[in-house]
Amino acid sequence: MIQEPLDFDKQEEIDTDYEKMSYAENKAQLKDHWRKLIKLSVLGNYYDKIEEQADLKDRSKAKSEETLKKEAIEEVRKSLAESFDLNDDVERMDYFSLFMNAITTHFDPHTNFFPPRNKDRFDTSMSGKLEGIGARLQKKMDYISVIEIISGGPAWRSEKIEIGDKILKVKQEKDTVATSIVGMRIADAVELIKGPKGTKVILTLKKVDGTVEDLTLTRDVVEIEETFAKSMIIENDGMNYGLIDLPKFYFDMEDRNGRAAGEDIANEIIKLKKQGMQGLVLDLRNNGGGSLGEVIKMAGLFIEEGPVVQVAYPNGRTRIHDDPDNGEVLWDGPLVIMVNEFSASASEILAAAMQDYDRAVILGSKQTFGKGTVQQFQDLNRYITNGNLGDFGFIKLTTQKFYRVNGGSTQLEGVKSDVVAPDRYSYIDLGEKDEQFPLPYDEIPAAEYNRFTGYLNLSEAIKNSQERIDNDPKFQLIDESAQWLKKQREDNVIPLNLEAYKNRLENLENQSKRFDQFEDYKNELSFKLTPSDEFATKQDSILKKKRERWQEGLQTDLYLNEAVNILKDLKMKNIKNSNLTLKD
Repeated sequence: MIQEPLDFDKQEEIDTDYEKMSYAENKAQLKDHWRKLIKLSVLGNYYDKIEEQADLKDRSKAKSEETLKKEAIEEVRKSLAESFDLNDDVERMDYFSLFMNAITTHFDPHTNFFPPRNKDRFDTSMSGKLEGIGARLQKKMDYISVIEIISGGPAWRSEKIEIGDKILKVKQEKDTVATSIVGMRIADAVELIKGPKGTKVILTLKKVDGTVEDLTLTRDVVEIEETFAKSMIIENDGMNYGLIDLPKFYFDMEDRNGRAAGEDIANEIIKLKKQGMQGLVLDLRNNGGGSLGEVIKMAGLFIEEGPVVQVAYPNGRTRIHDDPDNGEVLWDGPLVIMVNEFSASASEILAAAMQDYDRAVILGSKQTFGKGTVQQFQDLNRYITNGNLGDFGFIKLTTQKFYRVNGGSTQLEGVKSDVVAPDRYSYIDLGEKDEQFPLPYDEIPAAEYNRFTGYLNLSEAIKNSQERIDNDPKFQLIDESAQWLKKQREDNVIPLNLEAYKNRLENLENQSKRFDQFEDYKNELSFKLTPSDEFATKQDSILKKKRERWQEGLQTDLYLNEAVNILKDLKMKNIKNSNLTLKD
């Protein structure tokens, strides 16, 4: 079909709201839809090439429009070939998984079937560690390439693997013959490459420069640094503040002594206190949740005692989970928690508890995601009597709902921010309430708890912050941008005529120009690493680059700037911070 002539002068259009599209009535209608999809892809590529060529300073390198069109068609053809090549890798279990989840999600959005490999990936994401060579791989056509080298892993330590290297063969230490992975499913290739700590694997690599060589690596436990909490010192107006970013509430399902979010956050707080921290920002933006146990431990770092969350079971009974640390408070100074629409589950438990206790100011989107349920894994193999049928995987089953200490639920409602700041997703449906078949909102009786009384002016600080945001032209512009984004998302009809397509894009570009000033924004905060992190980055160039990229992002963070303003406003009574020691 892609070889057929594409007429960019023809007046026609395509509706890209595929969710509302009716099924094709016949093959001719289906084929015509495919034709339009291909034409849209080629048109987008063709237009980009025309724009790039218009900016050429050396006109001798200019190409004819026919050449540009041929290049655009070839790129789309190659992209389609890669897509169908991946489709060829789909196996029976993949289809079975789709079928099972079509059923399970009718119970609620978070009851899911997990094939064995998917469960392994979930465990890796929650623990932040895996056993293997420490490289992220990607399949393009028949070749599996290295797209990232994980800091500290065997591949990184070897200094002999580069991003872009292709893995041709894999050989286990005990084997005499290597297995070619060219054309293999990426999941199967990964199974061959990863393995227990201490075992060896021999990789045949086609290097970026075209040479082929064998490399022996000893597998090891690899920690995925992006999973774990990290901190930064913020300097502003002669004051030191702490920032902790927590991507998820991680824990190790197999090793009770493995890394866990609660203990790591405690250690980050201690490091920041040693640098004279006078206020703390905890960033839970985009944190989708994790371990219920870890969030309960974490809440105990900020309150003396009392309930953290209530959990309801299918039999109607409820249980109150209390702060487990017997009155120890690691940080009793000013606290701001940043959230957004993607802060979910365990993030909402912590934010809700700190809000109910008047312990922290919640800054962020109008409400968080709204996931107020707890899931547990059930091993399906327990129910299979015939052991010869293979591994049936797991069901992640919703078994409990959690409730705030005030008796309300975060289900559907999420946590309403004390200080609401617009963001680019403010007008887009993203939360639990927008899922199919969510469980309903309800309430239970409140637990008994004593509110934090350490602030002298909590309500005043919240009021002042909201007024700053409401009157700040930059936040007003963000709100305009969010409304504009919603409007563009609802404009699903795209012309397939080159001139009309060009006019549409130019009109969008002109409309969006008023938002360009975001690109130049930089806050007035200064950032530096704690001494231990500074030392770590000197030993690890990859970690150094990641921390530098994080710092660059923080420098343009308008919300963080307001979080620091809130910390400045909060006035405390005379409270001494407890002096717990940093774990070795």
